[in-house]
Amino acid sequence: MDDVSELRSYEPQFLKSILKKMVMIREFELKINRLFLQGMLPGTIHLSHGQEATVVGVCEALNTDDVITITHRGHGQALAKGVTPKELMAELFGKKTGCCKGKGGSLHVGKMSVGALPGIAIVAASAPIASGMALAFKQKGSKQVSVCFHGDGASNEGDWHEALNLAAVFKLPVIFLCENNLYAVTTHITTVTLVPDIAKRAGAYGIPGKSVDGNDPVEVFKAASRAVEHARGGKGPTLLECKTYRQGGHKRDDPATYRPKEEVAAWLAKDPIKCFQEKLMKLEIVAPKDLEVIRQSVLVELNEAEKFAKGSPFPEVESAAEGVYA
Repeated sequence: MDDVSELRSYEPQFLKSILKKMVMIREFELKINRLFLQGMLPGTIHLSHGQEATVVGVCEALNTDDVITITHRGHGQALAKGVTPKELMAELFGKKTGCCKGKGGSLHVGKMSVGALPGIAIVAASAPIASGMALAFKQKGSKQVSVCFHGDGASNEGDWHEALNLAAVFKLPVIFLCENNLYAVTTHITTVTLVPDIAKRAGAYGIPGKSVDGNDPVEVFKAASRAVEHARGGKGPTLLECKTYRQGGHKRDDPATYRPKEEVAAWLAKDPIKCFQEKLMKLEIVAPKDLEVIRQSVLVELNEAEKFAKGSPFPEVESAAEGVYA
């Protein structure tokens, strides 16, 4: 059975929902890019367009009370886990109505009520925290799981290896989810590791490891679902590597000229949204007019989010010390 025919086993509404979430993340990123260039957003932004299939596929396999850790490239992760475009947009504007009350900005988005731990921008620093949350879940017997989103660069950090080892030894319900987009800032993965598949590192800790096409949301969903079942069943962690590609530079001031043009062209041809749309059209689940309806509904929602963010107040000065414990 080819991968297109296999999609027939899923409810059409489920597949269309996945597509809409991917389009939402893509259009959100493109919109905030324009707003940033217009000087409307403080700080800087790290965009994730091109990596939508990975975050949507993973979060579709989770419950609301399961928790993810978010990276510095976290807008898509937050949206996929349930943070609304309005509160995410307001956060990027530094407004009181933002998901972190305007205090986190682009690097620290999230919302605990939907299971999205506000972003930790230090590479691999969230790995021990994900294991710690998983330990708490195990001690409570809650059957929750934690998912540690991280990039390929994190797999060379000591925190990451310590977290995997602890999770393995204690059989913790955590999934280490590597978004392997080939580059740690500007460094290509082949210059810093001789292991072509990061998932193979799982063998050193005696846990399952699997590499999948991170641009195929259903493949990611299937692999993540198996990892979640493994974790909920008390069998411990999984290292899941999703091979994908960021279509822009590391951040806004990075033109990414270090990437070969042929490489960029090859990955753009594998654009996750374009490819998924083509599969759904081949199965007659959607028609071109349906795709335009989806896109327009997303654009309307994002325009409302922008209006909401611009019209929201900034945090009061007195609130600066709220939540500070020392």
